Amino acid sequence: MARRVAVTGVGLVCSVGTGTEECWLAVREGKNGIQPITQFDASAFTCRIAGEVKNFDPLKYVDKKDVKKMGRFIQFAVAASEFAVASAAIEFPPEEAERAGVYIGSGIGGFEVIEREHKILLERGPSRISPFFIPSCIVNLASGYVSIKYDAKGPNSATATACTTSAHSIGDSFRLIQHGDADVMICGGAEACITPMGVGGFAAMRALSTRNNEPHRASRPWDKDRDGFVVGEGSGILILEELEHAKRRGAKILAEIVGYGMSSDAHHITSPPDDGDGGYRVMRNAMRDAGIEPSQVQYVNAHGTSTGQGDLAETIAIKRAFGDHAAKLAVSSTKSMTGHLLGGAGGLEAGFSVLAIRDQIAPPTMNLDNPDPDCDLDYVPNKARPMDIDCVVSNSFGFGGTNGCLVFRRYKP
Repeated sequence: MARRVAVTGVGLVCSVGTGTEECWLAVREGKNGIQPITQFDASAFTCRIAGEVKNFDPLKYVDKKDVKKMGRFIQFAVAASEFAVASAAIEFPPEEAERAGVYIGSGIGGFEVIEREHKILLERGPSRISPFFIPSCIVNLASGYVSIKYDAKGPNSATATACTTSAHSIGDSFRLIQHGDADVMICGGAEACITPMGVGGFAAMRALSTRNNEPHRASRPWDKDRDGFVVGEGSGILILEELEHAKRRGAKILAEIVGYGMSSDAHHITSPPDDGDGGYRVMRNAMRDAGIEPSQVQYVNAHGTSTGQGDLAETIAIKRAFGDHAAKLAVSSTKSMTGHLLGGAGGLEAGFSVLAIRDQIAPPTMNLDNPDPDCDLDYVPNKARPMDIDCVVSNSFGFGGTNGCLVFRRYKP
């Protein structure tokens, strides 16, 4: 019989705050972190706005000698992991080291490092490339550094499945604990690709909002006037524990993770099918894994990127997955405030989902001023909603048609 898995810690870093409670309070209050880009000169770009993490000081979380060895996404992951570990009030004694693992992914990794070192190569030659170039940018080094920090000698892995990365990292960690390969997992994702190539690449696809004069209003999921997503950065990390392990140490259990689903659109490299089939199947699979009926879910933290086709497809998918109960769901997209963290999005939003259960409040979808008539669910417009939340579904959908869904439930002894 599969073991039960508790969520005992949440660590968050994003454009609305650095630290779990700061981020969560900002989202509950509908604060927006999207502003003009400051990390590079974006004046020539069609999109000049992003959800940057402001005033982030890596020296608070990383030794000075190690900062230059880490891409920004790794720094975010280390910081968020520190917040998660503090939230869980957990220690990692040597005798349990082999039962603790790390599974942190990134959709792109150290993009700013690649751009910087490529420029050095062209301008100064190959002999001037940093010896820290490769380890500071490859995706699995976020997991590597965190495992070293906590002497976690169990499973150590990373995913890179575009915008579904974090959901897969958390879901796979759930499975590792369920099946006895670990007792504790530090898991989630991180991203830092607010760079010329990152923003320029998505802009070339015409995927980004160009509402540059109204950055706070640019990310507007399900709104008729939406014109694309806004890139964000940061990290979301959970501490998952085998339930009996958590109980033995007297941990405060924030929620229980009870279901994980995966699916593929098998349709197009960037666009979902019009009928939302992949999204429908991944939610169906996750609820089936959790052993719950659709009527038992109260809140869906949606992928909700603010793209025309994606928002509509997810609406259709939710209606298919939940049937008549879809009209009774609260559905919201916190990307309306944080921007889209790409590979880090699912970790951030899983954290918000867990905190929604803890505090019994559904965060809002901001900027939903002129609802698209084809997107007609209850999207918790513009104001957080206190409500009874027993069960939450968290969606993540990525390029390549890869989908992940997590189900969290209020802990019941």
